[in-house]
Amino acid sequence: MAILDRQRGCLIGLAVGDALGAAVEFKAPGCFPPVTTYRGGGPHGLDPGEWTDDTSMALALADSIAHAGWDLNDQARRYVAWWRKGKYSVNGRCFDIGITTSRALSKFQRSGDARSSGDPSERASGNGSIMRLAPVVIHFLDGFPDQPERLATHAAESSLPTHSSPQCLSACRYFALILAGLMHGLDRDEVLAADWHLLERLRMNEPLYHEIDIVAAGSFRQHQPPRIRGSGYVVRSLEAALWAFHDALDFREAVLDAVNLGDDADTTGAVCGQLAGAYWGQTGIPSEWRNGLARPDMIERALGGL
Repeated sequence: MAILDRQRGCLIGLAVGDALGAAVEFKAPGCFPPVTTYRGGGPHGLDPGEWTDDTSMALALADSIAHAGWDLNDQARRYVAWWRKGKYSVNGRCFDIGITTSRALSKFQRSGDARSSGDPSERASGNGSIMRLAPVVIHFLDGFPDQPERLATHAAESSLPTHSSPQCLSACRYFALILAGLMHGLDRDEVLAADWHLLERLRMNEPLYHEIDIVAAGSFRQHQPPRIRGSGYVVRSLEAALWAFHDALDFREAVLDAVNLGDDADTTGAVCGQLAGAYWGQTGIPSEWRNGLARPDMIERALGGL
């Protein structure tokens, strides 16, 4: 399978997982009929196949990289354009933004400095930066595997405009490394191994936050729901996505296991969709989900820019 197919799969998989989870966002696990395909409704009243803020922010990030190179202030300005004007939204309006993100963007509007706009406190450790990470890894994939530190640095920097806690920065570093390995076609078990040599190199360059390191050491293999939760906390969100992905037989199984955890289902789906798309590629995503995804033109434009 070509690397390009896996790169495309990572971003399309993000949007597919987001759209699958949108209808059951905020629902407790087990209190809804299991998701098997797109459905309408949910807290935002979306149509089947429509996606939420996860994909909108990924598209804004991709657009920034395509037109401004690497510029955190430009990234933040495009997030503000989504928040205030509905740009990059599936329906032309911002109907869904996290509290941590809105506070950070408000601070950016006052200061103009995206490097310092994200809240560094542990209480602000949501999953809002891992959910949008695919464009960073797609763009900087040429530095893998020779320069994993460069990839990790850009991944962590991409979190700063909205999420700058140690948990979030560390999660982005680890998640980017995993996605890059999968996009390169490395074996899933190798990439997810606690002693993967590139993970060891990442740790040597800068230790992972201790809770992220527990996930990297394999906590997602050792637990099952309800210990595994589709939480908005970045550590639990990453763990849940890896749990759904690590032994799934195909893209469909992985992403459905993720969204059916409920709670922050769209983001668990988006994070898992990046993993599954990077591994099985665009061609591994069920055709009815690819064809039923809303606004494919926006996603194709982002992929073309990257």
